[in-house]
Amino acid sequence: MKSKKLQLTLCALLMFLLMAGCDSGKGGPQQATATPPSAGDEGKSDLSGTIVMLTNRIDLIENGTFQGYAEQFRQRYPDAHVEFEGLSNYATDILVRLSTRDAGDVLLLPVNLPAEELSQFFEPLDEATAAHERFTTFATYEGKRYGLSTGTTTSGIVYNKRAFERAGITQIPGTLEAFYEACAKLKRAGITPIYMNYGAVWPLREWGNNLVNYMTGNPEYLNNMVNEDNPWQVGNEWGKSISIARTLVAKGYVEDQLFSNNWEISKAKLAKGEAGMHLIGNWTIRQVLDAGAKSEDIGFFPFPYDNEASHVAPLNPDWFIGVSKYSKNKELSAAWLNFFVKETSYANDWGFLPAEGTAEPSMPQYREFLSYKPTLLDATVQTDVFIGMANRAKLSFWSGDYIQELIAAPDLQKAFDELNAKWTEARAGLAAPQPAMK
Repeated sequence: MKSKKLQLTLCALLMFLLMAGCDSGKGGPQQATATPPSAGDEGKSDLSGTIVMLTNRIDLIENGTFQGYAEQFRQRYPDAHVEFEGLSNYATDILVRLSTRDAGDVLLLPVNLPAEELSQFFEPLDEATAAHERFTTFATYEGKRYGLSTGTTTSGIVYNKRAFERAGITQIPGTLEAFYEACAKLKRAGITPIYMNYGAVWPLREWGNNLVNYMTGNPEYLNNMVNEDNPWQVGNEWGKSISIARTLVAKGYVEDQLFSNNWEISKAKLAKGEAGMHLIGNWTIRQVLDAGAKSEDIGFFPFPYDNEASHVAPLNPDWFIGVSKYSKNKELSAAWLNFFVKETSYANDWGFLPAEGTAEPSMPQYREFLSYKPTLLDATVQTDVFIGMANRAKLSFWSGDYIQELIAAPDLQKAFDELNAKWTEARAGLAAPQPAMK
């Protein structure tokens, strides 16, 4: 029965993700907690074998970064080998791999996996490993933690200071009206004001559910949508956030080739000052620098989503990483997970804030961001009820494609009404009695 339930769960999630075009408990026997070796074991060679880590960062496999981390690990455990496999469409591909129990030894936790299913696929981590995890409500179920965040991000405007200078922008916009004025100046100077990456789709999440969840100052805003039949309205936070994106498109403040996936191109344009801004997480700053920008030319400030004097900015976890329940070398896998998150330079190297809440950030752009004194809002995990509602309504909150449709809609409220209809039907379905498992 448990096997059938597991197969049905995976099939349902997989079907939803495939239809949505997605790009971040019960049912299985308990295993021993995945425990890394203690500090006293450092330098010993008793940990040996080969493990595989699955990741979405194909670029870091190809450029040798991950292999460099693995070589550092081998200095401690000479007989231990870590190999890497990249999945190009991780959120979808990992569900297929989990369904076949071919998910490597260490992997990123699926962002839309209900918490009650975590123990079916992942080993619980020991208390010492998870002691300083910043995001205490994520990757946990019934008091057990199954993953660590690989970094911490916030969202805001990454901008090119030289582009601002050429456009005559002398002050960082602190209100939405000033933001639109800055866009107008950039456009007049022949600079693309803001690269939305409409064609890449996934960056549009910043203009939808991500923005909605922090501009309200309530990290439970999305979770609370499960109590409403018609959460999408022009006059509420959804309407405000989507209307900003629609205004930018209507005024020609975004890229010309909207339907092309120009993510890589957009980073190069921002690095050169041919584009002025991105609304994105701080993790992209390192990628813009790698595209040719000087660090002193790139800045970062909170997004002024309204005309109030102060604004809220989110603190979000990046992907969580855990040990596969099906790993044949759980001790080595736990040691690698602990080493990768806490001892490599991954977070600093790739523009994340420190994963542990006790660590201090070193990125100068983040220090600039904090100088504008935003109210920082810690994210909370999306509840299983919300995930279930989204899956049932076939709304890809994790991919952003429905945001693309809302931005392009001739009538925003009509488009909202269609989403509300799906949501209302999903609520009714969750409330109805479910057939007993056989």
